[in-house]
Amino acid sequence: MSKRGKKYLESVSMIIKGNQYPLEEAVDLVKKTSNVKFDATVELAVKTNANPKFNDQMFRWTAILPHGTWKTKKIAVFVLDEKLEEAKKSWADIYGSTDLLNNIKNGKIDFDILITTVDYIRELAPVAKQLWPKWLMPSPKAWTVTNDLAKTVEEFKKWKIEFKLDKTGNVHVPVGKVSFTNDKLVENIQSILDTMEENKPTWVKWKLIKKVVISSSMWPGVVVEYVGK
Repeated sequence: MSKRGKKYLESVSMIIKGNQYPLEEAVDLVKKTSNVKFDATVELAVKTNANPKFNDQMFRWTAILPHGTWKTKKIAVFVLDEKLEEAKKSWADIYGSTDLLNNIKNGKIDFDILITTVDYIRELAPVAKQLWPKWLMPSPKAWTVTNDLAKTVEEFKKWKIEFKLDKTGNVHVPVGKVSFTNDKLVENIQSILDTMEENKPTWVKWKLIKKVVISSSMWPGVVVEYVGK
């Protein structure tokens, strides 16, 4: 048996099969069972009762992580020429007007988040078909349409994240590193869960969250004791 195989089995043995753990205990277990030499990523996996085959159930959320993440997003800002100077003063990695628009049209999309202003959102209509499939079309609900470019870019760089359902109706969100303190991981995870519950569409009468699991990179998951709203 390989060294990694032994370590994995040792980690699995620490987790009681079929057991659900309070969030604080689950986080502690994830940290204790992470036997790798690098600072592993802690990921939250949420199984929902939503069916993404229906367009009105393709939910998307924006949440604030109280303690941020280890990773920054590459952010682009689309504005017209009169706003370029303001865009330059923001923390954006990319900014532009017609040049950025042309790049998107040609399939050159090398950013994670696209931000624009209320006045210019309509100018992105010609590239909507390129942006929507990648969930990059700016939206007020996603906080990516704003009148304060500098503040919005800074927030996304520091602690604001977007996440959505995948094709199986599940959500996967990185919430920090094993090196984070237990309290910081707990608060980041709770922020994601609260955001999902608080922004559940009013027409959804069933429980949105079905199962919650947290794990570190390449190691066993720990099921969290969670009662959905």
